[in-house]
Amino acid sequence: MAESDKPLLIKRYASRRLYNTETSDYVTLEDIAGFIRAGREVQIIDLKSGDDLTRQYLLQIIAEHESKGDNVLPLAVLTDLVRSYTTEVQSVVPQFLAASFDMLRTGQTKMMENLTQMPNPMAGMPGFDAVRKQQEAFLKTMMGLQTWPTPAPKEDAPAESGNAEELAQIRKQLADLQKKLSKL
Repeated sequence: MAESDKPLLIKRYASRRLYNTETSDYVTLEDIAGFIRAGREVQIIDLKSGDDLTRQYLLQIIAEHESKGDNVLPLAVLTDLVRSYTTEVQSVVPQFLAASFDMLRTGQTKMMENLTQMPNPMAGMPGFDAVRKQQEAFLKTMMGLQTWPTPAPKEDAPAESGNAEELAQIRKQLADLQKKLSKL
């Protein structure tokens, strides 16, 4: 297993300082959030007890972002999460959230593949670049992406007979993703 495939081990000392075992230095919550945004899995362990504190620290990172005005989770979602802790629905919520994010990641991956594998007939439309940049910013925010693959423009590409069908399929996928996002 490659080094980057293993979770980054962070040890919490009794002084509550967090120690990165790979780089042998102390890190902050913002550093840990940066590791996660870069695609790295982390595991935070209490040095004395051996308890896994990862969930606690991830929730703390989210709470700090929320307190700074970075409203990641809508108020209705937070309210429903609190309600789920006091009902029988509690056992369903984690699986639902995990499945929803998996579906979002899968849809985002398919959309990126579709955009990079076929010539985009919409690229010549006025305002297309502005819309693409807005989508890129949205996806970076939602998924913590670092880059968005931009298909290279093809000069005088011959029109394919399946372009209209592929475009209709992409529009349907995009509409489905928008519906799923609005439900979240």
